[in-house]
Amino acid sequence: MSKDREGPAEIVNLRRARKAKTRADAAAKAAENRSRFGRPLAEKRLEAARETLEARRHEGHRLDRPKPDDETDPQG
Repeated sequence: MSKDREGPAEIVNLRRARKAKTRADAAAKAAENRSRFGRPLAEKRLEAARETLEARRHEGHRLDRPKPDDETDPQG
């Protein structure tokens, strides 16, 4: 007989286990949000400026440019 198989199995309260898992998931999500949104203002502005620059560069490589609203078809 092995030592690890002696006695009855450990009884687990499923409600408590479910709540513990929910709390652990919420804590993980909170940690992710802290790292994602809990940044200094200068860092946020730098990222916004980089995204704007990237969008401009991306638009600059378009082959056909969209027409401004005032240059639409006069018959329309």
